[in-house]
Amino acid sequence: MNDTRSTGMTRRALLGAFAAATVTAAPTFANAAGFLRGAGDIRRIKMYSGRTGERLDMIYWIEGNYIKDAVKEINHFMRDWRTDDVVNIDLRTVDIMAAAHNLMDINEPYMLLSGYRSPKTNAMLRSRSSGVAKNSLHMHGQAADLRLASRTVGQMAKAASACHGGGVGRYSGSNFVHMDCGAVRTWGG
Repeated sequence: MNDTRSTGMTRRALLGAFAAATVTAAPTFANAAGFLRGAGDIRRIKMYSGRTGERLDMIYWIEGNYIKDAVKEINHFMRDWRTDDVVNIDLRTVDIMAAAHNLMDINEPYMLLSGYRSPKTNAMLRSRSSGVAKNSLHMHGQAADLRLASRTVGQMAKAASACHGGGVGRYSGSNFVHMDCGAVRTWGG
């Protein structure tokens, strides 16, 4: 096979080019969260807010990259609706939410009960309930409280826990699941 030599491309050069391309592509795969493996090249989030009446249904990640405008919309949607304060939501939490949604194989959007909470809102909620953490991850844009009509709290918690991406709290009495990108842990009943 002297054809490769006639073009100036040896077998060794061809293998080297392939190896270089593989190394170049590796960071995309290395940065993908393990719990989203098999989720495809697109990540989508679907939510609505009973508090504001807003709806969100968008692709926010394509082929290893977050979409800047979509992320901006997610940040706004998950704002503290009481104060209208907006922060950058930790996208690891959004990834956990999206992965859990995919695992449940449903089309229904999440009902977002609480995303970002300002310190003022968190203090107010804490004064009314012993279930609100003083240093809640909600205040850092790293948590969401979610509900689905078509799934039980147990089903939602099981899907979120399967992601091994953060904390999962079951609040059966209030019919919602807390998902965050903090330490992997579970609580509630």
